Amino acid sequence: MTIDLNPILPALRRHAGERAPAECCGLAVVIKGRLRYVRCRNRAPDGELLFEIAPEDWAAAEDKGEIVAVCHSHVFAAPTPSMADLVGCEKSGLPWLIVNHPVGTHTVTMPSGYRAPLVGRPFVHGVLDCYSLARDYYREALGLELPDFARQDEWWIKGEDLYRQNFEACGFVRMGGGDFTALKPHDGLLMQVASPVPNHAAVVTPEGTILQHSYGRLSSRDIYGGYWRAATTHVLRHRSQL
Repeated sequence: MTIDLNPILPALRRHAGERAPAECCGLAVVIKGRLRYVRCRNRAPDGELLFEIAPEDWAAAEDKGEIVAVCHSHVFAAPTPSMADLVGCEKSGLPWLIVNHPVGTHTVTMPSGYRAPLVGRPFVHGVLDCYSLARDYYREALGLELPDFARQDEWWIKGEDLYRQNFEACGFVRMGGGDFTALKPHDGLLMQVASPVPNHAAVVTPEGTILQHSYGRLSSRDIYGGYWRAATTHVLRHRSQL
């Protein structure tokens, strides 16, 4: 059943105006039988282009009632959902209400099975990043469903070591010897890029290139060599490919 979100539009528009030029964000929540707009904090590092609802704000909204939609603003831009918005909508399983500031036009996007293309994705940490790309590649190429780990931006310089701590539990085995000439299609590569721990992942494609999503760039297929080979610390192979 589709919920009419129009009653909360005035509250969302006010929030958008107060937070501009940063994007505002919030949740549509049914509280005691009434639809309410619950403001949340945008904790994205670049709040003028992106939004990320603070987890504690989401939890507080859940305590108040049933969350029925995710809301945010686009400032001086059409309320058309971006690729990251479409991916986030699928991940949440909820409608997304987007309002433009200052005009006030809006769109509602429903989950529809959208999947982002592997090449040409904008970088949005936690939504469209190197791990998201690896997850989607292995789902499409091998039918593997890897966990979507919660990860804060710049986790690699905040005491976390997500790739090394989790690759074995995800079914990957480290290939020994450091012989990068023996790579096979679907091998995963961990790289250490300006970091104390491996913080970047790439996948070897059947064509012999690597599929990767570098910080601040579009996802791409690249030749493996030079800098990327020098930065590689681990070659991983899924047990299904041994």
